[in-house]
Amino acid sequence: MRHLRPLSGLLAISLLSGGALGGGTASAATVVAAPAAVSGEVQVKKDLRKLEASFKGRIGAYAMDTATGKTVTYRAGERFPMLSTFKAPLCAAVLHKARTSEPGLMSKVVKWTAADIKPNSPVTEKHVQDGLTVAQLCEAAVTQSDGTASNLLLKQIGGPAGLTRYFRALKDPISRMDRWHPELNDWTPKEKRDTTTPAAIGRDLRVLTTGEALHAKDREQLTAWLLANKTGAERIRAGLPTRWTIGDRTGTNSDGFGGGNDIAVIWPGKSAAPIIMAIYTNRTPGLATDNTAIAKTATILARGLGKL
Repeated sequence: MRHLRPLSGLLAISLLSGGALGGGTASAATVVAAPAAVSGEVQVKKDLRKLEASFKGRIGAYAMDTATGKTVTYRAGERFPMLSTFKAPLCAAVLHKARTSEPGLMSKVVKWTAADIKPNSPVTEKHVQDGLTVAQLCEAAVTQSDGTASNLLLKQIGGPAGLTRYFRALKDPISRMDRWHPELNDWTPKEKRDTTTPAAIGRDLRVLTTGEALHAKDREQLTAWLLANKTGAERIRAGLPTRWTIGDRTGTNSDGFGGGNDIAVIWPGKSAAPIIMAIYTNRTPGLATDNTAIAKTATILARGLGKL
């Protein structure tokens, strides 16, 4: 495993260009866009309501075209458990700390014991003897959703409270981290701990990957990890053309309320400005995560933005 090199060429240029920041959070089934696109907005609302009914659960969605600022949403102001989508802003917080207050942090070797290994730790369970650098832990957390890696990274920024402080530094008053992995996955509809809204996390992802929240090289590195993600093939990526360039971070909890999430930064073409998407779902207890519904939501959102 290695610390990925910064992106180059047109993708890096696209990363640095950015777009207008979206507006405030929206309530269920609302769409915010230019009046000329009203018919498309109505169709998005209709399609997502229909999909949600057959899904037997709740879908929250946010999509923004950074070229125009056009935004389409559905339940974007409602809270959902972050699950493992938190690992993207977590690694952004680590990169920011390394850049601003702790030089050398990314190359620091971290070690742990077998007792520290948590469920879903495919990388860290193989490195109990030798450990990994902080950069390698970020790569494991983002690309393979390694749970133990996320706990070790949280320790680098002051625990769950440290990530909440980072959200506030991003001017996000909503997203919050309260517990460690795997406890943070325990969620019921009345639970506010370890939650976000599609609009809040979508705006966070926008400023982290196309805005100025991170140094240019750190934006490139975070995006490189998202592009290398190995867990999202059946979600947002599955609902969009294969020729599009997509970097994402998923979150899953098949127990209880069947949560399934995906957040992504998407380039429809080499010279196109990126799209930001955040899709969060939960289902009736006893029903498993439905990747197909997430993929279909991505298709509906892209169509609503006029990209399909």
